[in-house]
Amino acid sequence: MKFKRMPIEAESPEERGYTSLICNLAESSVTDIQYQDLKFKPQELTLGYGDHRGLPELRALLAQEHGLKSDQILIVPGAAAGLFIVAISILQKQSQFIVQRPNYVTNIETPRLIECEMNYIDLLFEQKYQFDLYKLTILAKKKPALISITTPHNPTGMVLTEEELLECIEIAERSQSFLLVDETYRDLAFHNSPSLAATYSDKVISVSSMSKAYGLPGIRIGWIACKNRRLMELFLAAKEQIFISNSVLDEHLALHFMQNKKKFFNPIKKHIDQNFALLEKHINKSKNLEWIKPQGGVVCYPRIVPKINYNQFYDVLYQDYKTMVAPGYWFETEKRYMRIGYGWPDLKQLQNGLTYIEKTINMLNQ
Repeated sequence: MKFKRMPIEAESPEERGYTSLICNLAESSVTDIQYQDLKFKPQELTLGYGDHRGLPELRALLAQEHGLKSDQILIVPGAAAGLFIVAISILQKQSQFIVQRPNYVTNIETPRLIECEMNYIDLLFEQKYQFDLYKLTILAKKKPALISITTPHNPTGMVLTEEELLECIEIAERSQSFLLVDETYRDLAFHNSPSLAATYSDKVISVSSMSKAYGLPGIRIGWIACKNRRLMELFLAAKEQIFISNSVLDEHLALHFMQNKKKFFNPIKKHIDQNFALLEKHINKSKNLEWIKPQGGVVCYPRIVPKINYNQFYDVLYQDYKTMVAPGYWFETEKRYMRIGYGWPDLKQLQNGLTYIEKTINMLNQ
């Protein structure tokens, strides 16, 4: 496999340096949690190889939350690792593959690396970023090995209803395909979410993590959930060949968070609600930006209304105002689109960042 770096990673705030930014609106997660705020004090923890399937207590807790069994949960080093494991386990060269676009790039780049036959379902602004079930039905006639969807969706913030999710599952079952559902923002849906997708059928694979919704990307803990025993053995074999096991320290910290989830998650949700209220008010008044209001997550995908030099827009925003958003080309869409992350910055940084976006557009539109 010939890996290549993706713009979303090569140009990320981590690569450019957080100290070079005043307003970071490029993140797709909530604010990072400080270690001391978790009040986690591991004692008598042996730093050896952990259970290859993941810490049993953590798997049991996650399984209980969703009505699954512990052996239907596999703990992996983050959702990115989970998505990679699923792709390399199911897909082969020239496999038929269906995926939403725009998307978190790993959901697209790994199948491309495998040299799959790529089939896209594009989410369009003009269609309010709604998922095209009819197109999925047509493409599924090719008998894809894997169908990949995300809900809540990154970068648009759209959320599938239970009826839509069940129709996706029915299409997958009818075409004898597996359905991968990236659910890393599941706890951040604005309204009640359907049950975890993997609970509906043994043709469904759910992937999630501690990173996006809980502010713990630094511990690299995610999970794959699936009721299909053969698939789970396949995923375990892939994990063992790549990672063997996870960091036992990370797993115990994740367990500590999940055991106290309400305590830690309530402040996160309050912060997101405050930031979203500010964002919604700003964009609804703006003459420079238009959006499809997201239904969950911590990102939205508006577009610039005036015709300006978009390359210059991103350069000026960064160079003059030390502000960063995620440009549309990161997601293979036009540069007039941008992903704005509203869950990571504090309220003042978000307000200032939005103001700098407006100033930059106004300056270039003169």
